[in-house]
Amino acid sequence: MEANNRGTGRLPAAFLTPGSSSFMDFLGAHAPEMLPGNRQLPEGIVEAPHGTTIVATTFPGGVVLAGDRRATMGNMIAQRDIEKVFPADEYSAVGIAGTAGLAVEMVKLFQLELEHFEKVEGATLSLEGKANRLSTMIRSNLGMAMQGLAVVPLFAGWDEGKEKGRIFSYDVTGGRSEEHGFAATGSGSIFARGSMKKLYRPDLTEEQATTLVVQALYDAADDDSATGGPDLYRHIYPIVTVITDEGFRRLSDDESQELARTVTNRRLEQPDGPRAALL
Repeated sequence: MEANNRGTGRLPAAFLTPGSSSFMDFLGAHAPEMLPGNRQLPEGIVEAPHGTTIVATTFPGGVVLAGDRRATMGNMIAQRDIEKVFPADEYSAVGIAGTAGLAVEMVKLFQLELEHFEKVEGATLSLEGKANRLSTMIRSNLGMAMQGLAVVPLFAGWDEGKEKGRIFSYDVTGGRSEEHGFAATGSGSIFARGSMKKLYRPDLTEEQATTLVVQALYDAADDDSATGGPDLYRHIYPIVTVITDEGFRRLSDDESQELARTVTNRRLEQPDGPRAALL
């Protein structure tokens, strides 16, 4: 029947039958082999390119999510300009750390999940609901994570109900935690978090928040070889996104370049970075 449908250009019956608002449930029922967690892998640890540091911070009126551009494989740089921050929908975004190929595929599946829900239900999921859906997807990847193919994202967005930006972090089992103020994940996260801890204030402006995340990525790159700092010579700069009540916005290349140059020039005067104000 499906072969005949393909020959005539008609959709299979599964696509025309009312069902779950979850695209993952639909895929699991009709094409389970397409779910990343159901794929067969060779035994042992699999080595693949990994994305590294993702950072986020809230400010009155929204949230900023940013990532460096380096992907590594072992001690090698696999790619210098990978993209690690993606819109999930109009009011949320995902930053990926972990196995790059699987992470990008998970983001695309997550985008479809949110779009499918909106089409079936005629309404968007709450930010909390979106965070829970992503948690389920990460949990379904646990088998691969145990073979070294983990995906550990940061999820951030504008909560229309609470009228503020929020950040959610995850572990490889899909465990979800809400972060307050700022968060980081990936190999350089410990250094990025230390940087944000001394620079974060709850009254940051949007411009200060975007500068803060670039400062944090610069500090992470300074101490973590898997994190790539601003590359002024190759014109490779961090991806910085802002989510407010007006929706998702990615900073233009010119804006990212200006931020990176500002931070780099300041480091010529203070190589170890700005200091938090003393009380």
